[in-house]
Amino acid sequence: MVIDSHQHFWIYDEARDSWITQDMKVIRKDFLADDLRPILKANDVDGCVAVQASQSESETDFLLQQAEANGFVKGLVGWVDLRAEDLYDQLEKYSQFEKLKGFRHVVQGEPEGFLLQPNFIKGVGQLVAFGFTYDILIHQRQVQEAFNFAVKLPNVHFVLDHIAKPLIKNGEIQPWADDIRKLAELPNVHCKVSGMVTEGDWQNWEKADFRPYLDVVFEAFGTERLMFGSDWPVCLVAAEYEGVKGILTDYLSMFSDSEIKQVMGTNAARFYNLDL
Repeated sequence: MVIDSHQHFWIYDEARDSWITQDMKVIRKDFLADDLRPILKANDVDGCVAVQASQSESETDFLLQQAEANGFVKGLVGWVDLRAEDLYDQLEKYSQFEKLKGFRHVVQGEPEGFLLQPNFIKGVGQLVAFGFTYDILIHQRQVQEAFNFAVKLPNVHFVLDHIAKPLIKNGEIQPWADDIRKLAELPNVHCKVSGMVTEGDWQNWEKADFRPYLDVVFEAFGTERLMFGSDWPVCLVAAEYEGVKGILTDYLSMFSDSEIKQVMGTNAARFYNLDL
């Protein structure tokens, strides 16, 4: 099966979704499961994982509704206040929902040192008791901090979103590359090959622009810890779904069938414990 490990749904709200700026007007509207279903079918994708886009428990409830009503949504990554005093009780409540697989915080928008707060580390550590995963959403400048964070939590299953958003548009690869290699030394950290087109030149990107960054993550994580993600509908500011998928499938043409299957579906299914 081909699994898209990273996409979003939302009912657009101008105040809440202020991160969707005017130059991203193509996505300033609602995107729901009915919109994604035909796109997945046209691109031979069998299922997906929906990921939170705003930070509220109502967002998690909304994603649960989308997932429960649509069989192709195989899992979801929600939001919960990981620093809350009653976190354990909240996680116990959420553990009853089979499609809820993990949680994420938008750390890319937080000040330096956010990941290393003792109460945040303690909260993420509690995910293990319920089999929940954690998605690491950061910018390239935060990869070293993410390493210092993840090394303290060896029993948590982590996945790095969007290859940590390197400066692809500027063609910069260091210090991102060295930091990624260090992070990948931790065996409990996986990586989503996603979000690249929005870090490139939206109007003029070419597949070759992404090859140096793909070389780094494939060398660092290997095909056993990488997974395909479209980042739909955010990707639409720079590329259609087919174009995003094509960047990775073209790169994978040099790999074996078994390795391709790992990256395009098996790894996501195993990491998120998806019921296929």
